Amino acid sequence: MSFELSVKDEQLKLLASDISTNDLLQPFIKEIFLLETFVAGTSYINDRSVFNGLKPGDVLPLKRENNKFDEKAILVLSPTKKKIGYIPERDNPILSRLMDAGKKLNARITKYCPIDDSFIKIRINVFLIDY
Repeated sequence: MSFELSVKDEQLKLLASDISTNDLLQPFIKEIFLLETFVAGTSYINDRSVFNGLKPGDVLPLKRENNKFDEKAILVLSPTKKKIGYIPERDNPILSRLMDAGKKLNARITKYCPIDDSFIKIRINVFLIDY
C-alpha cells in the first residue's frame, strides 16, 4: 500500500500548480490598523518617476533599513518596490520593533497631494498583516 499523495487528473494538477502559497493564505489574512501618518523625505527622492501613478488605496510595502542617521529607519516603497520615502522618525520605534520581531507591515495611501515639483504630500495608514 502506498501512502504518497498522487493526482491522476492532469487538469487538476495544472490548476494546483498555478496556485501560490500567498493565494492559499489570502482568505486568512487580516489587516490590523496601527496608525495614520505620512511619508517623510519625498523631496529627497531623485527619481521622481517613482511617484507616477500613485493614488489613494495603493498598498505600499514597508522595509527596515540599516541607516546611520536612524537605527529604527523604515523605508516606504512604491507598489513596484522602489523607494519613495520613510516612516517619520517619531512613528517608527514601535513599528521597527514589530518588524524586527518578524511581523509584516504595510501601508495604504489615504491622500496623495503633489505640492510642487520637489515635494509630494502622501498620507498613509499603517497596518500589521496578521495570518
